[in-house]
Amino acid sequence: MRAAFVHQATVVMKADGDLRALGAAVTLGLCGSWDHPPPCPLAPHHTRPERNGDTVSLRIIFATKPADEAVVRGRIEDALRQGSLIGPDGRTSRWEFLGAGPGELDPSEAEHARRLMDS
Repeated sequence: MRAAFVHQATVVMKADGDLRALGAAVTLGLCGSWDHPPPCPLAPHHTRPERNGDTVSLRIIFATKPADEAVVRGRIEDALRQGSLIGPDGRTSRWEFLGAGPGELDPSEAEHARRLMDS
């Protein structure tokens, strides 16, 4: 049975950087590819970036077996530590990883978390 978790991360990305690249990097880290039918087998997830100048805060909601929580968190951080991603269009997005750690599920995210757990 899956449980819902939140992982928060902070990166620096130039204002013209593609925020979608951060979610794509997380997807690659968790799924190995973005070319698979949803949901991600290890951890269905959703990444929400919020930009404040060049600083981007990410909230990653994911659902996985409690025994896999540490593996998922490690893969998320490893993906973001890479600092770049070449997208399907050939464009390279770059960022600097500042840090990450566990977060708390906000009550407003509860329904989304339930959908991830049920997927």
